[in-house]
Amino acid sequence: MERDLIIALDFKDRAEMEAFLENFQGEKPFLKVGMELFYSEGPGIIASLKEKGHRIFLDLKCHDIPNTVKRTMAVLANLGVDMVNLHAAGGIRMMEAAMEGLAEAATGERPLCIAVTQLTSISQEVLQEELLIERNLKETVLHYARNARKAGLDGVVCSPLEAGMLKDDIGQDFLTVTPGIRPEESNRDDQVRVTTPGVARELGSDFIVVGRPITRAEDPLAVYRQMKEEFTGRVSQ
Repeated sequence: MERDLIIALDFKDRAEMEAFLENFQGEKPFLKVGMELFYSEGPGIIASLKEKGHRIFLDLKCHDIPNTVKRTMAVLANLGVDMVNLHAAGGIRMMEAAMEGLAEAATGERPLCIAVTQLTSISQEVLQEELLIERNLKETVLHYARNARKAGLDGVVCSPLEAGMLKDDIGQDFLTVTPGIRPEESNRDDQVRVTTPGVARELGSDFIVVGRPITRAEDPLAVYRQMKEEFTGRVSQ
């Protein structure tokens, strides 16, 4: 699977999203639809984007009892999205149930399913002092990723700083989808564990997820092309 950059569509509604996508005439970037846009517009936003030829990562981070997650994934399986996710903190049985829901309900190719290990806004201090997880951040991420592998998932969401470690331990075929990507000397916003696209490539990320550095840029297409080329080594057409 070729590396790619996924643009996070962190917009409040369809109008904002469509105004942004006007910058990408002739290009079909891989897009992430998160909770804000999905809850605002509903499943119809997925159908609209798929009709235009985009690949979609539906980022709803499911986390509930196994039966609820299984039934939810059965619904998501037929929206036509290419990737879905859940929280690894829900445990192995919950993740297995998610895979069961996807496999049983998908009428075509099953969406990729990945697990969030720790959000890139989480620091070592927050992990220990607020969440009361005594292991260090890398150990926690690795343990959650191993659980995801045991449950049959395709990969995880992690910081690019952990991607190489996971590849070495779990396997090169285990996908690493990494937010927390910023251009050199860019504002980190609320992200803690961040790198540039080039460093993410060196560390083993398969996909990088980029939001505000592109969506808030004066020239979103130019920034997208520059970051994608730095990460993939391919010139965007």
